[in-house]
Amino acid sequence: MPKKTKNSQTSADSSRTIRIFAWASFLNDVGSDIIYPIWPLFVTEILKANMAVLGFIDGLGEAIVSIAKAVSGFWSDKIRRRKRFIWIGYLMGSASRIGYALSTVWQHLIPFRILDRAGKIRSAPRDAVVADLSTEQNRAKHFGLLRTADYAGALVGILLCILLFQLVGYRHLFMFAALPSLIGAALVILKFKEKRLADSTIYKGLRFRDLSGNFLLFLILSAIFSIGNFTYSFLLIHAKQIGFKTSFIPVLYLVFSLAATVTSYPFGKLADKIGRKTVLYLAFLFWAILCLLIIFTRRLEYLWLIFIFYGLHKGALEPIQGTLVAELAPEKYRASCIGTYQMIIGLCAFPASFVAGLMWDKIGYTAPFYLSLALTIIASGLMLWIREPNKTVS
Repeated sequence: MPKKTKNSQTSADSSRTIRIFAWASFLNDVGSDIIYPIWPLFVTEILKANMAVLGFIDGLGEAIVSIAKAVSGFWSDKIRRRKRFIWIGYLMGSASRIGYALSTVWQHLIPFRILDRAGKIRSAPRDAVVADLSTEQNRAKHFGLLRTADYAGALVGILLCILLFQLVGYRHLFMFAALPSLIGAALVILKFKEKRLADSTIYKGLRFRDLSGNFLLFLILSAIFSIGNFTYSFLLIHAKQIGFKTSFIPVLYLVFSLAATVTSYPFGKLADKIGRKTVLYLAFLFWAILCLLIIFTRRLEYLWLIFIFYGLHKGALEPIQGTLVAELAPEKYRASCIGTYQMIIGLCAFPASFVAGLMWDKIGYTAPFYLSLALTIIASGLMLWIREPNKTVS
């Protein structure tokens, strides 16, 4: 039997690590998406919050945790370690769901929402590991695989929500949702064998001059788009307000997750073949179509299209964003750049959701979507100036 070469062994180790991350991500999303389809209903109906409060809670968690993402990326690069940030992040997500279950007024949700999103400290270190283990020919595919695992977990979580919600109610369901993330944390602890990153130089931290104009422009256009890319909760509330039955709301979220699941990996592979920007333009186009459908239609049959386009949008957007950030960043500062990018996007999430909630309450439900459509057009125009770091194809 021929011996394995060093390269083939390294490739096998890389594939194993990415599979571990995919399974852990799958489990975490099972837990989180047991909650997500009923989250806006829990906040507005059980805890009696209005749309502005819903936008505030959804946006605040993203904004505060965004700082934690940047810190985790910086600290991970500094100490040359990734693993501890990943499993601790999953534990945070698990603990937050127990807090949701115990909350009796909407103000109680704030610290637990922050804790939930703070679990994203895992993202920058994990994505840096994936980027390091990948090549230019398969990096987008690997990020697409992780997003597919996320959305497959979402599908399972939504199905569990649909099956169990009527039987156990909000609070018991939230308690149950803590379990999968706990298992995901154990999987990373037990199965991921971390190798210390080889770098004997002193890490002085990411500086502005370390970043290329290409990276900074992509950061700016992503921030502009994110200000109009508010929380999914608005889509679910829109469905309810035009007459969709509350008990069937999770089915719409299932449609979105199914569309995202089946397209994330293919969109990642497509980006490896035809370029990152082309697929990112598709993501912006899908979001623009969604906005137009909501602005100009209020018929129930169009809801299915809205959530299909939302799934297509996420399936195309998230793998490519992660890939481009990893490729535009200096390799030594990869986790720091990913964390910084996620921080900026997270900081934009607060005004995005809060302002959208205020516009919804004060002007009308279409107002946030007009704003989002305009910002999407601006971001698409800026994309013309982005230079892709790699033009080779597999």
